[in-house]
Amino acid sequence: MRIDIITIFPRMFEPVLNESIVKRAQNKGKAKIYIHNLRDYSQDKHKKVDDRPFGGGSGMVMRPEPIFKAVEHILGYRLSVIGYRRGPKTEHRKPNTRVILLCPQGERLSQKAAQRLAKYKHLILICGHYEGIDERVRQYLVDEEISIGDYVLTGGELPAMVLVDCLVRLIPGVLGNKNSLNFESFAGNLLEYPQYTRPAHYRRMKVPAILLSGNHKKIAEWRENQAIKRTKKIRPDLLVCE
Repeated sequence: MRIDIITIFPRMFEPVLNESIVKRAQNKGKAKIYIHNLRDYSQDKHKKVDDRPFGGGSGMVMRPEPIFKAVEHILGYRLSVIGYRRGPKTEHRKPNTRVILLCPQGERLSQKAAQRLAKYKHLILICGHYEGIDERVRQYLVDEEISIGDYVLTGGELPAMVLVDCLVRLIPGVLGNKNSLNFESFAGNLLEYPQYTRPAHYRRMKVPAILLSGNHKKIAEWRENQAIKRTKKIRPDLLVCE
């Protein structure tokens, strides 16, 4: 999978991309991640990428030109906006490519959405900022918008990092144990069951006896029951999801 990230704060990504699972995925050649400084595509002599909103109002709005130019540079060809008006945006894109805007108005990120996006070979992530982004970017360039929660952040950089981490671990061969994904939270709309490790006894706190029994069938049943019980208590909304 290739992931291109367009941002005005490229240095924010260095610590995240060079640690843990994300670093391992890149070292294995499973993921190629590129950071693009949006200011490099600005035609303004001061490298500005924002301007005052038409109609008045507070704050600044991200200009469309640098964003279009950045995406076109990544894709390797100029996009036809006229063509977009006649049909789907993906009509003029390379196959298996998706352009995503990280912003508060987007669809909330879920494991199901991550699994869908992980099937694409190429993702281009645009980090929103300021008071918003020129609507023409949404209208003619972006395939979908993603939010990581119902709250407002300074920009789309942190959501982009979250999305990258979420996606990379879904790439086959990245995680050490291929079965790990099957037992994580949100698999099958359930939170993960309680986990224990050694020592079996610590400060009078004991590991449930069933986990020490060696009866794998009983352990599986216990874990499923615990997952359902935990989900009912903490996230009952997941149990009514389709």
